[in-house]
Amino acid sequence: MQILSKFIYTKLFGWKIVGTFPADLKKYVVIGAPHTSYWDFVIGMFVRSILNEKINFIGKASLFNPPFGYIFRKLGGTPVDRSKSNNLVDAIVQVFNSKEYFRLALSPEGTRKKVAQWKTGFYYIAKGAKVPIVMFTFDFGKKQVALSKPFYPTESLDEDMKFIQEFYKGVKGKYPEERIAQQYL
Repeated sequence: MQILSKFIYTKLFGWKIVGTFPADLKKYVVIGAPHTSYWDFVIGMFVRSILNEKINFIGKASLFNPPFGYIFRKLGGTPVDRSKSNNLVDAIVQVFNSKEYFRLALSPEGTRKKVAQWKTGFYYIAKGAKVPIVMFTFDFGKKQVALSKPFYPTESLDEDMKFIQEFYKGVKGKYPEERIAQQYL
């Protein structure tokens, strides 16, 4: 599967990968941005396959209904109910704490739609679980995915968010008008 994924990703799609996932870490949060299209998921799956890394993800519960729910679960997905007022951050921190190996991919925008501000759940998940953040770009302008080195959150949300968002400067999503928010919630 890895060879087929690499062929499709590099030869047919014409994309490349800059960087890699940190193989020495068992737990971390991966944030992928800008998230403007369902193609981001497809690109992420190819990169995960090519680099032969197990990366988990969460998605809205309706994605996990038949007929595709089984497939999304096998790909490492976990459904979340976004309609309820629950503390998703604490629940995910508990998942990190209960597992020896867990790497969670999230979108800081929280949706494919245009947003004015990033959500900070990923940041508080990383802080609560005491794990680093790995930044991951979907750059349709350069046809590449770039991965950062692990970043450990500090005590300054403002400074950390400036650092994180700087990594995404100049990155063009599938739909560039869905630009990266320069603020956060």
